Amino acid sequence: MGVLREVVEADLPVFYEHQRDPEATAMAAFPSRDRDAFMAHWARTLANDSALTWTIVCDGEVAGNIGCWEADGRMLVGYWIGREFWGRGLATAALAEVAEIVDTRPVQAEVVTTNVASIRVLEKCGFIQVAAHVGDDGIEELVLELR
Repeated sequence: MGVLREVVEADLPVFYEHQRDPEATAMAAFPSRDRDAFMAHWARTLANDSALTWTIVCDGEVAGNIGCWEADGRMLVGYWIGREFWGRGLATAALAEVAEIVDTRPVQAEVVTTNVASIRVLEKCGFIQVAAHVGDDGIEELVLELR
């Protein structure tokens, strides 16, 4: 049984709270958005026919989200799991499901070098490191790819 389902509007407030968690934002090195910016981002994402998004569920609860989108000619994947659901294998299960659904290859993910848990999730799903770079913000990231 899978962990993914379609995103519905009622999921967005839960996603918003997940991305506000200071420990999660520090681990991902991705700042939280204020409510208006967050909801505007999701409105654009859900209106974009080329972006694929899913809600990650655990025992009927919204545990996070995952999506694939094209940017600069690359297919990217990203995910966010609420901290109360960490350590349950949900990111790995969700990413494995997405890898089965999305047949475009390669798929890439960018992850901060210190986010060991996310790097491990990507590696478990067959992603390999293909590059590393330092962003304009000075944050070191790895680029992992599923071929």
